[in-house]
Amino acid sequence: MIKAIRGTRDLLPPDTDLWNRVEAKVRDVFARYNFHEIRTPVFEDTSLFARGVGEETDIVTKEMYTFTDKGGDQLTLRPENTAGVARAFISGGLSQHLPLKYFYAGPMFRYERPQKGRQRQFHQIGVELLGMAGPAGDVEIIACGASILRDLGILERTVLELNTLGDSESRAAYREALVAYFKAHHDRLSADSRERLGRNPLRILDSKDPGDRALIADAPGFGQHLNQKSRDFFAAVTDGLGALGIACELNPRLVRGLDYYCHTAFEFTTTELGAQGTVMGGGRYDGLMEIMGGPATAGVGWAAGIERMAMMLAETPSARRPIAVVPVGAGAERPAAGIAERLRRAGFAVELGYGGNIGKRLKRADKLGASVAIILGEDELAKGEAGLRDLDSGEQTAVPLVELEERLARFR
Repeated sequence: MIKAIRGTRDLLPPDTDLWNRVEAKVRDVFARYNFHEIRTPVFEDTSLFARGVGEETDIVTKEMYTFTDKGGDQLTLRPENTAGVARAFISGGLSQHLPLKYFYAGPMFRYERPQKGRQRQFHQIGVELLGMAGPAGDVEIIACGASILRDLGILERTVLELNTLGDSESRAAYREALVAYFKAHHDRLSADSRERLGRNPLRILDSKDPGDRALIADAPGFGQHLNQKSRDFFAAVTDGLGALGIACELNPRLVRGLDYYCHTAFEFTTTELGAQGTVMGGGRYDGLMEIMGGPATAGVGWAAGIERMAMMLAETPSARRPIAVVPVGAGAERPAAGIAERLRRAGFAVELGYGGNIGKRLKRADKLGASVAIILGEDELAKGEAGLRDLDSGEQTAVPLVELEERLARFR
């Protein structure tokens, strides 16, 4: 028997209904913030991610799905989408149209140990705001993310953690101090952290190793190495969020995992998903376009896991409960099909009951979560009527067929 590849899963009802609910809310919020959709290829030249994500990051060194195609080109399934959006911006010559506001949605791929909330094929939504250099851009994209979580009813179950990585000058000074500190404790670091010390020391701050955590607790903080420009920028971000009523907690150890971040870094986290507590995260990446060979362009954005947002929703209702049309007797089959189609064209979700006696058809309607059943027997049709049964209360009334749409309005 052929099975799904480890780290992938089939998405079936009712989960698909839940995902559609998440994506509909997301797209509605993006429209309100005037973000427009961009769709980039699922695979790109491998060098794109090596340059854009960072050659020394865990994503590039350990997690990418890379292959050589029949033409000899080395390609990689996208592990994240900011680099792809940046490539589209550069190759499309879009620098004359700034600022640009994009959103995306789709699958990403990383070779990791599958666990709750983290698969090898996972799905993200994200935003990229290009050409906005000031802190107002950071505030807007965080507010957009908070609006999505609020509309899904899960914002209050998350915490917005916020940090600043400063500008390039501040980040370089901090990196130097951090390397000096960890070199002094080299023998106490885990094997992974010793490896990171030379190539990506900020990633040590994300280590879950107990010995590393003890060292991290006493490591120098970013705040001690920020220049005045970086302090002013971060103050403007926190003040802007406060003015919008968006609460946050400062987390000086929050660094994010990609090389292109500067200034603001943030995550919406939760305690409900075990080890995979980040629901949404991102920050500013003003140097990314230049790293990739494009013009200097400010950028800020975030990505969120659709799987994780869906897992946080308390229940999985369908977008709307269907109406069941139940014909009774062979003579009612064709008229029932016509009435079902008429109601669908009027905007109702309708399930037409086929096969079995009325008891079996009503049982199926109940199993499907139908709100009401329209019972059509030959006698009712002869009178121009239908039996309207509320499947929650069990109450049934006779309704003229010409009044069906009006009488069903409350079940829409």
